[in-house]
Amino acid sequence: MIVDAERADARPADAAPADGKATAGKCRACRNGEELGFAFTMAFQPILDTVDGRVWGYEALVRGPEGQSAASILDRVTDETRYRFDQAARVKAIELAGRLFPKDDRTRLSINFMPNAVYEPAACIRASLEAARRVGFEHRRIMFEFTENERFRDIAHVKRIIAEYRRQGFLTALDDFGAGYAGLSLLANFRTDLIKIDMDLLRGIDADAGRGAIVAGLVAIARGLDVSVLAEGVETQAEFNALRDLGITLFQGYHFAKPRFEGLPEVAGFPGSERSAQAA
Repeated sequence: MIVDAERADARPADAAPADGKATAGKCRACRNGEELGFAFTMAFQPILDTVDGRVWGYEALVRGPEGQSAASILDRVTDETRYRFDQAARVKAIELAGRLFPKDDRTRLSINFMPNAVYEPAACIRASLEAARRVGFEHRRIMFEFTENERFRDIAHVKRIIAEYRRQGFLTALDDFGAGYAGLSLLANFRTDLIKIDMDLLRGIDADAGRGAIVAGLVAIARGLDVSVLAEGVETQAEFNALRDLGITLFQGYHFAKPRFEGLPEVAGFPGSERSAQAA
């Protein structure tokens, strides 16, 4: 989720994949490293695996250079700069991960991307691959996530992006799942490796049988498609308990840790870890 708790109201307007001179110009601007006209950086929020009792990965979240909100940065992204911003955000996240992440081969980096800013999947992923090689970060540890709230004008184009990213060895995720009206249709079309169930659907699930039934159904569908499920935006122990009882094992939210500006936040234990329970 690009803007975490601030939500997505400030996302740039979509643009359909273009071709011809416009496409060449945008790609050339990315290759030449043209300046955006504003600076930004990242904060990181952990994703927890409660089966293994460890940090599964961290999501990179856009911030201003002095910790300003994501919205304050995304408000400055225009149709003319969205392509360069998308590429620059990927590179910034990878460079910081190379410096901050533990030196193992397990901890993943989740990066938000804008499918409508990708003209040619194989070409647009080169900067990410080069950044990963430069900082010694195994690219197979990277997951690219895009939101259900993104307005897609070309479903086939997004499917090509996902197919190319998988071919290159990246994971893919559908973010904010359940926030819009086309979630199941998008899942059927894209079959990402993972879905992140939207926080609004999870809020108060411990006291709402209807929400519990809906999420249980989504978990069953995902399991049938061999798609992993992550609950994002978890804020209370009661929500966590209810979601864990539904079979979800990947979690993210303020209940565990808030994003840390250019750093990795401490996680105060792994409540409910199945491994910890067995050891006890």
